[in-house]
Order: sequence, then structure tokens, then C-alpha cells
Amino acid sequence: MGINKREEGKKVNSNINVTPMVDVMLVLLIIFMVITPMLNNKVEVTLPVANAAILMDNASKEDAVTVAVTRDGRTYLGADPISLDNLATKISSLLENKPEGEKEVYLRADVRANYGKVMDAVDQIRAAGVSQLGLLTDKREMDEPTPAKK
Repeated sequence: MGINKREEGKKVNSNINVTPMVDVMLVLLIIFMVITPMLNNKVEVTLPVANAAILMDNASKEDAVTVAVTRDGRTYLGADPISLDNLATKISSLLENKPEGEKEVYLRADVRANYGKVMDAVDQIRAAGVSQLGLLTDKREMDEPTPAKK
């Protein structure tokens, strides 16, 4: 009578299959690439609606300088709160390396913000030596009614 040996141990595959891990990592990479640009914008502001809004692609770039004035009158440079006294110096330091024609700042003012606070922010932006000021609005859809005039 002979002894039976098991040969199954030689057939075991000890390699790690990394394909599922790579698939998961690529999906996570795509998710983060899509979500990251949405996060940098910001301060919650209800923009006014305009009929003749022009698309400003440069306003959504990472290096765009945006100033926001909220409903309660607070001012933000990017996502950071800032006082109006420091606004001009901060903006001028951000724009000092840009060429003269590309010194552009975008203003996002809440539709219910105090007009005086918005004008103070505009004055500080102009004092920083900004050549172009973009006022950001939302575009009115064609089926939206225009507000009634008083």
C-alpha cells in the first residue's frame, strides 16, 4: 500500500490581485477632483439676478481674487473674514506679481447686503490699484418673471 501525497499546496496562488484596489483608488481620485473646485468658493452669498449677465470664466479659477460682502455686512477675501481697513493692503499684496492688465478682482455681494457696505468694499478694492472689477451675478432664466417696478 502506498502513501498518497497531497499536491494541492503547489497550486496555491500567492500573488495579490491589485486590480480592485486600483479601481477603487481611481474612483476616489475622480470624486475628489470633481468636489475640490466646489469647496474653495466660499462664503454663502445670494447673488443678485441680472438679465444681461456675462459669463466670467476667470472668476472660478483657483488664483482668482474674490471679495464677498454678506447680508449682515461682513467682508471676506476668498473664504477668510477680513476687515475693510485691511482689505486694500491684502488685495495689493495678492496682485503685486500680476501684470498691469490682469489685476482683476471679483466682487460677490449678497442681494440684501447694505449698499453702503458694498460701496465701502468697492472703494477699498479700487484703492488697492485694481484695474478691473467684476461684479458677479446670477443670470435670469428666460421663464423667470422680472420683478415688478414700483
